[in-house]
Amino acid sequence: MLGYPSCPLCGNGTFLHHDYKFYSQFTCNSKKCSHSIFVPKPSSIDKASCELLSGKLDFKRMRFPLFFIITALNLYFLNGASTRRIAQFFNINFNVKVSHVTIHSWCKKFAPIFLHKSNMLSTDLNLSDSDEWHTDETVIFINGKKHYLWFIIDSETRMVLSFNLSPSREASDAFSLFHSASKFGCPSSIVTDRFPAYNIPTKTIFPNSKHIKVSSFNDDISNNVIEAFNDTFKDWYKRKRGFKSFDSTNAFISMFIFHYNFLRPHYSLNNLSPAEVAGISYNDVDKRNWLLSVFV
Repeated sequence: MLGYPSCPLCGNGTFLHHDYKFYSQFTCNSKKCSHSIFVPKPSSIDKASCELLSGKLDFKRMRFPLFFIITALNLYFLNGASTRRIAQFFNINFNVKVSHVTIHSWCKKFAPIFLHKSNMLSTDLNLSDSDEWHTDETVIFINGKKHYLWFIIDSETRMVLSFNLSPSREASDAFSLFHSASKFGCPSSIVTDRFPAYNIPTKTIFPNSKHIKVSSFNDDISNNVIEAFNDTFKDWYKRKRGFKSFDSTNAFISMFIFHYNFLRPHYSLNNLSPAEVAGISYNDVDKRNWLLSVFV
């Protein structure tokens, strides 16, 4: 198996092959060893929802100047303003009448543009030297129905590496989340709660990472990093008065993550964004330039 005539751990037993939907498991048949190797099947793993955005990839043929669109997006995702308050702001400060419905459509229709920009900026980012990546899931409601939002975040940079929105809470969803995040490398440790759905995906996607399972904040290593992020997200989410469809919710979350990773200054990071701490080099002038010119 995989070029090994015998088990690489004990050197005696041979491997027994067990095939599953998302991975293959090879287990040493020696009772004293029972060492297992998990091999992923990338083509069988569903894409995380963050990778499924589609729509406009430019700001062309827009009725309003790009400045107004970018300002509206920043007010909505960074300052937590409602679309009605943003419309009021434009009317009072610029004597420009924009429907709150139009602003609402901006906040979701341009998500593919910012996902594309995020992918471009993160192309060479490698976080394999990170000590810990933390993952967790939280509940949100779409049209009154419970959904699970899975996040994985780097503890050192606070950068959200991937998210997966799903109506289920199963190992298949963790596989999608981890496979999406694996493009950033393999950390020393993956920190999760004790939910068993994380066990096999962690062994399969991050075989060289130590899986740390925490049960409470009293543990030596806690999941405080991602719990704090969940609080930030929930604070924003609760102001939105619910979401209506899966696709629009997925787009809104993608835009929130972009602003969180690349634009929001974090007090705990010396007022830098997670992307800047991760080594992606840009400044305030760059932010304005690549938001205002790259996609025109």
